[in-house]
Amino acid sequence: MALKVHVVDGETASGDEEYTLIIAGGGPAALSAALYGARYGIDHLVLESWQPGGQAALTAEIENYPGFLKIAGSDLAAAMKDQAVKAGAVFRMESVETAEQAGESIRVKTDSNTYRCNYLIIATGAAPATLGVPGEKQFYGRGVSFCATCDAPFFKGRKAIVVGGGDSAVKEALHLADVVSELGIVHRRDRFRAEPYLSEKLLNHEKVTPYWNSHLRKVVGDQQGVTAAVIETPEGELEIPTDGVFLYVGTKPATGPFTSLVELDKRGAVITENIVATSNPKVFAAGDVTNNGFRQVVTAVSDGARAAAMIFEELQKY
Repeated sequence: MALKVHVVDGETASGDEEYTLIIAGGGPAALSAALYGARYGIDHLVLESWQPGGQAALTAEIENYPGFLKIAGSDLAAAMKDQAVKAGAVFRMESVETAEQAGESIRVKTDSNTYRCNYLIIATGAAPATLGVPGEKQFYGRGVSFCATCDAPFFKGRKAIVVGGGDSAVKEALHLADVVSELGIVHRRDRFRAEPYLSEKLLNHEKVTPYWNSHLRKVVGDQQGVTAAVIETPEGELEIPTDGVFLYVGTKPATGPFTSLVELDKRGAVITENIVATSNPKVFAAGDVTNNGFRQVVTAVSDGARAAAMIFEELQKY
């Protein structure tokens, strides 16, 4: 029997459907929370706005998830969702627009419905950050991309540049390097910040040329799309002929709908204590949407499980 607190089945007089727990998001943190919430028997609903797995599903290969030497992000995400569904998790494809306190409950408005819940887990992840350089917005979708896994096939045998030096940049660059004819890596520092194993693998790739201590200043193109990237190097400005520019310069937490519910840091991430607890005792946060520094699939999964467990413990008090 599902655990409920001040909740009734179906619709209330206000027209809002009510649940004990709503999980906002569809990435690893949300899928883990859904699995544990279902197993704990908590009356719940998962609101996911796009494909299962979130950003993780767009990763070509994941090599650091325990139990798998190598697995496609989309395959791992599909397996996580399948397991959650089999445990009894309930999903709806809806995008959260606003969430606000409504007395003792929380009102969540999506693009389709309005809900009320006693507890909320924010697991909406983070979106790719932009640089705001000339040409970036103009040529988005015509050579500028934030997803090598999605767009690599369009650049087979062509030239490309990756901007960034973290785990995502290096992983996606490795995927691109096997497809393109030449690959430049533009990084603002003198070494990558990614796992040493991945960094060494990328630097040893015959198609890769790194541009250290450099910054992207402009994306150049014509009616057909991107033709070059202008970068600033220690030696001066350099224009590199290229067909594609892939940006991996960080992320922006997807916290827009939740600003009135919880405290955020300067970056816009949910401030958490004890890993997943927030400034609101009825709201928990998990995964890349939080201010926890280490962002990996395995830590997101841990966050989701912990959040569901903490809510289950709270429900035992009633």
